[in-house]
Amino acid sequence: MDLHVRYAGDDDPEKCTARKLARFDLVDLHRSDRATPYGVVLNPHAEQALSPADATETLVALDCSWESAGEARFSLPGEHRALPYLVAANPVNFGKPFRLTTVEALAAGLVILGDRDAAERILSKFTWGETFLELNDEPLRRYADCEDSAEVVAVQGEYLDR
Repeated sequence: MDLHVRYAGDDDPEKCTARKLARFDLVDLHRSDRATPYGVVLNPHAEQALSPADATETLVALDCSWESAGEARFSLPGEHRALPYLVAANPVNFGKPFRLTTVEALAAGLVILGDRDAAERILSKFTWGETFLELNDEPLRRYADCEDSAEVVAVQGEYLDR
């Protein structure tokens, strides 16, 4: 699966997971919406949850600071999907639900779409990467076993009800 990131460049370059992935040739960074290829776009504002039914060759994430991650920033072409409930393992937002870094979002998308090996490969570049998979092991496995978005939302509901 090809991994692409629309890179806004408005966060701390030292903590930017997308830039690190690009240094290892694991993602392609794009500086404009027009340059970003069409694919499944991970968008927290999307109305439909990512599910295995969204099988794709191209997974796209937006890398920007959380302060500027409003709905208007997600004007990328593609099929927009939201990630279901997961908790962050990165040092800045550890344990916070839905506050994932770009690498965490891409890894979650890869697992849900059936490519856990690729998720492990991109997370291996971060000292806390394996922790993300450990913290979210059960929900990621359950989401990956779903047939469609409605099932993912139902599983997510069980975690949100806790």
